[in-house]
Amino acid sequence: MISTHRRAVAALTAVSLALAPMAAVHAAPKKPVAAKTASAMDLAPAASPEALGFDANRLAKLDAYMQGAVSEGRVAGVTTLLARHGKVVAFRTYGKKSLETGQPMTEDTIFRIYSMTKPITGVAMMILFEEGRWRLDDPVTRYVPEFKNLKVMVKADKDGKITEVEDLKRPPTMREIMSHTAGFGYGLGDEHPVDKLYREKRVLGASSLKEMIDRTATVPLMYQPGTNWSYSSAVDIQGYIVEKLTGQKFSDFLAQRVFKPLKMNDTAFYTGDAKAGRLAAVYAWSKEQNRIVEAKELFSGGMPDYTKPPAMESGGGGLVSTTMDYARFSQMMLNKGELDGVRILAPATVELMGTNVIPNNVLLNTNGSVGLRFNEAVGFGLDFMVVNDARKAGSLQGDGSLSWGGAAGTWFWIDPTNDVIFVGMIQRMGGTGGDDLGTMARTLTYQALLHPEK
Repeated sequence: MISTHRRAVAALTAVSLALAPMAAVHAAPKKPVAAKTASAMDLAPAASPEALGFDANRLAKLDAYMQGAVSEGRVAGVTTLLARHGKVVAFRTYGKKSLETGQPMTEDTIFRIYSMTKPITGVAMMILFEEGRWRLDDPVTRYVPEFKNLKVMVKADKDGKITEVEDLKRPPTMREIMSHTAGFGYGLGDEHPVDKLYREKRVLGASSLKEMIDRTATVPLMYQPGTNWSYSSAVDIQGYIVEKLTGQKFSDFLAQRVFKPLKMNDTAFYTGDAKAGRLAAVYAWSKEQNRIVEAKELFSGGMPDYTKPPAMESGGGGLVSTTMDYARFSQMMLNKGELDGVRILAPATVELMGTNVIPNNVLLNTNGSVGLRFNEAVGFGLDFMVVNDARKAGSLQGDGSLSWGGAAGTWFWIDPTNDVIFVGMIQRMGGTGGDDLGTMARTLTYQALLHPEK
């Protein structure tokens, strides 16, 4: 029996790990330093680490740590990509994409990125925002009338069955569905009564985005909109809104407006047969065997087949991608909405996405279902976590950094102060059996940046 932390537990772990470098402290936010302009063709190899301010010997500590995670059996394989000023400082692969076949990890390996889908969905939403299709303070019911009769949970019994609900004081806003403050559940865990209902009604197991909306409409919110923060299915709702506003299938919109313009050629909701051999195996810890083994189950069912189209295109966690594809997306954001001469968003829109939108009273709350805490140093923008004051938050990265992670351990950050992006890819559910790799990557990257002025 595989001790696989199903996506329920793993996704919550990913959220916690995304916040791992951040201490719960308070500080006034600082304005990020303007980034240098990247070259006409982004993400070409740098002449040397030193040319971009890094000490190669110190940077070798990052390589040693990632190789150690493989050698210790914590993960099967890793890829890391570090870029500064639009040039790739280091693109490394470690270990294997499959322990069973012995295939080595390669630069073009395809990964399940799970919740790293969310920032991409956010960009899709902001493309439509720029077109005047919606506004941040619009009620979500303007676009999803199925939510007009939503209720809010008040009480539950000792068995987690909801016994009392109340009416909405007002509908959730679009700002709130883009910052996880609307009150929707997720069903990834089963401790909260609302999440239990999500699981019972198989909200994320719907056969279409419309069916997901209809099922969501039957479940009460966790709290009145705007009064707390909880990781939620709100980004899947965003995917539905993209379809509703455009009349296009969500995947078609992403391909047309994001993936093709950015040359993210290997990013989609499935690989297809031709690319199936490039998909890394995903692992989980087996207590019985005392090692990682290939995960065969997810949500008590079989592992989804990511080589074939899914029943529901999940804007919250459904994409597969490569390290370089996600680096191209990250570099576009770092370049204030443009890559290789192709503009996706206006600079002001990127700035808006990177601005904390959680109300001050909510910043100081801890949501009991996930144990997360935001504060004036670390907040949440529009589908990105935002570090306003990195030093007060206990991190070496720059102020204004954007980030998130995925349930299988993938991570990234975008640092406008130091003009840095970093993408790390692994495939292990439920943590890595030791220090978080994303946290260690931040420390080991910035301890090597000895000349940030370069």
